[in-house]
Amino acid sequence: MGDWLSKFVHRKRRRFCASLVRTYREISSASVDELWQKVVDIADVSWHPLLKSTNVPYGLVPKPGLIYQAVTRLSPIPIRIFVERVNPRELLSFRVLAIPGVEERVTYKVESTVCGTCLSYSVTLRGWLSPFIWPLSRPYADRVARALVEAVEGATLQAVSGKRKSLKDGCLDF
Repeated sequence: MGDWLSKFVHRKRRRFCASLVRTYREISSASVDELWQKVVDIADVSWHPLLKSTNVPYGLVPKPGLIYQAVTRLSPIPIRIFVERVNPRELLSFRVLAIPGVEERVTYKVESTVCGTCLSYSVTLRGWLSPFIWPLSRPYADRVARALVEAVEGATLQAVSGKRKSLKDGCLDF
C-alpha cells in the first residue's frame, strides 16, 4: 500500500503535494487534419463543457509560450492558460493556472490508427488542493474528449449533407 500511495503523494520541503492523472481516449471517423484544426482553434471553445470564451482572436495559431485568458461556465472569474508544447498535427499541451495550490496540465494527442483517428485527452492535477478540486472537475473532464470528437464529426456531417443538397439542386434535377 505504501508503494502505491507514494506514486500519487510525495513531500516537497515539508509540504503536502498530490498528483492526479487521468487520460481519456476517443476514436473518431474524422481525419487527423479535421481533429487537429478543432484542437488548435483555441478561440472556439463552444464544444468544451467547462470553458465559455477566450480572449484569443480567431485564427491565432497556438505557439509555445502563448498566455491567454479564458472564462469558465461556472464563474465569471478569468483563468490563465499557458501553451507549453505544440507538435503540429500530433500534440498540444496547456498549463491551466486557475487558483493557487492547483496546477492543471492538459494534453491533447491526435494520432491515426487502423480503427480511425484516436484523440487522447490527458489531465494532470498537481498541488495540495488537487484532491479537493478533482471531484468537482472530473465530471467535466469526462466529457471533453467525447464533446470534441462529436463537434468535429457533426461539422463534417453537416458539410457533407450540404454538398449533397447542392448536387441535388443541380442541372440533373428534373
